[in-house]
Amino acid sequence: MKVGFSSLIGRPNAGKSTLLNRLIGTKLAIVSDKPQTTRTRILGVKTTGGDTPSQLILIDTPGIHRPIHRMNVRMVDLAVDTITQVNVLVAVFDADAQTGAGDRYVLQLLDRTRVPIVLALNKIDRMAKNRLLPLIDWYSKQREFAAIVPISALTGDGVASLEIAIRQCLPEGNALYPVDYLTDQPERVLVAETVREKLLNHTRAELPFSTAVMVDHFEEASEHNIMRLYCSILVDRETQKSIVIGQRGTLIKQIGTEARQELEVFFGTRIFLDLHVRVRNGWREDVQILEELGLKK
Repeated sequence: MKVGFSSLIGRPNAGKSTLLNRLIGTKLAIVSDKPQTTRTRILGVKTTGGDTPSQLILIDTPGIHRPIHRMNVRMVDLAVDTITQVNVLVAVFDADAQTGAGDRYVLQLLDRTRVPIVLALNKIDRMAKNRLLPLIDWYSKQREFAAIVPISALTGDGVASLEIAIRQCLPEGNALYPVDYLTDQPERVLVAETVREKLLNHTRAELPFSTAVMVDHFEEASEHNIMRLYCSILVDRETQKSIVIGQRGTLIKQIGTEARQELEVFFGTRIFLDLHVRVRNGWREDVQILEELGLKK
């Protein structure tokens, strides 16, 4: 069968996490309209049978950007390191955005590998059709790609063609994971990320970038079929704490309700979710916190 690792790399907000979820067929990575939503590597596995059996091992990575804090340095390092660690690279670019220095930098990074590179031009649902061919032509002149595939990860348009292009570049071998294996993400991480997604959806400006979620205590479902989860939302400043809590606790209650409902569907059980907001000034530079969040050096 065709089997191997493929890394999704690109700029923040290129749509890599949406694409991972679309390719795998279930939600593994949180999605928001905020750049730098993905902070760690997320592995997803898709195994198919039939006449062309394959096992696609996809790695979603943080967006490549100019780092400011230690947290961001580690995020970018996680993404760049995958360039030399996979069988196929999937370079994801926002086709609707103006090509800039950041995109050129990502193209330069691709020179670090000799593996096949598939170019996914994402968000074609948001652009005028007459802009697509000139864009494909421009990218084809920058370097050689195994394939250039226009897609919309949001609608699914072109994603099947992208999957075929990735599969064709994979080596043959034996399956590395069981047929029903989906991800290596621990349940605690899935809980923290679900809460953070709801937080991102309801906050603006600097707040999304200066918050994190940590699971303090995780209790499996008891004989009463209730899973108990206790989480801390970290913020940088006291003023941010009041924003996350909201007037009379309305915002944190809404975040908790939305996260609980999604987690109940995922785990198939009732959830008790307890959220607390804690001020940790400079947490994005704190090595211990970063490692607890999965951002190891």
